[in-house]
Amino acid sequence: MKEPPQFKFSPSTLAIPLYFVLILWLVFWFEVKYGFNLNKFGIYPRTFKGLRGVFFSPFIHGDIKHLYHNSIPLFVLLFSLVYFYRDIALKIFLYGTLITGILTWIIARKSYHIGASGIIYLLFSFIFFSGIIRKNFRLIAVSLVVIFLYGSMVWYLLPVKENISWEGHVSGFMAGIFFAYYYRKYGPQKFRYDWEKDDYEKDDFDNLFDDQGNLKPPDNESI
Repeated sequence: MKEPPQFKFSPSTLAIPLYFVLILWLVFWFEVKYGFNLNKFGIYPRTFKGLRGVFFSPFIHGDIKHLYHNSIPLFVLLFSLVYFYRDIALKIFLYGTLITGILTWIIARKSYHIGASGIIYLLFSFIFFSGIIRKNFRLIAVSLVVIFLYGSMVWYLLPVKENISWEGHVSGFMAGIFFAYYYRKYGPQKFRYDWEKDDYEKDDFDNLFDDQGNLKPPDNESI
């Protein structure tokens, strides 16, 4: 009884995070090249005009250091999301980004909130908690790798620096937990043998063995 393959690499697995990060750099290049400052398109809490930042803020960064520090974890986590949760990756990314932005708009202090860090915390939280909830050994291993690489990000859920949008981090983190639980039955699951399933009949289990009690080979195999 082999576990069915759930994780397959395809060109889109690499292309999606690569293109998204590239777009962030192109937006920053556009700002620098033509002298624009797009910060006003960020999230400005509890104002109708500030709602546009829910859609635009992830693409806007204050400086190249801000962009650089967001690019690597964003690429790694988005790659992990697409590879391990292919069937629901788009929903997690789009709905999660939307909810993260709205929560930030509701709870944040009066200031422009920009950058993709809210998405990073969304992905970090979803991947970590989803692996634990699903009890899939491969996904748990991914969760442990994520916490090993980016566990220090937890400190930035607190207002440790004045110019960092910890509210956006908290919003993304909470959205990730919500989606990890909400989509727990979608995508890859813990592997279960046939006899562990609820609809498995005892007679089916008995048919797996011959008269001597030996496990029969699958129908498409011979010994």
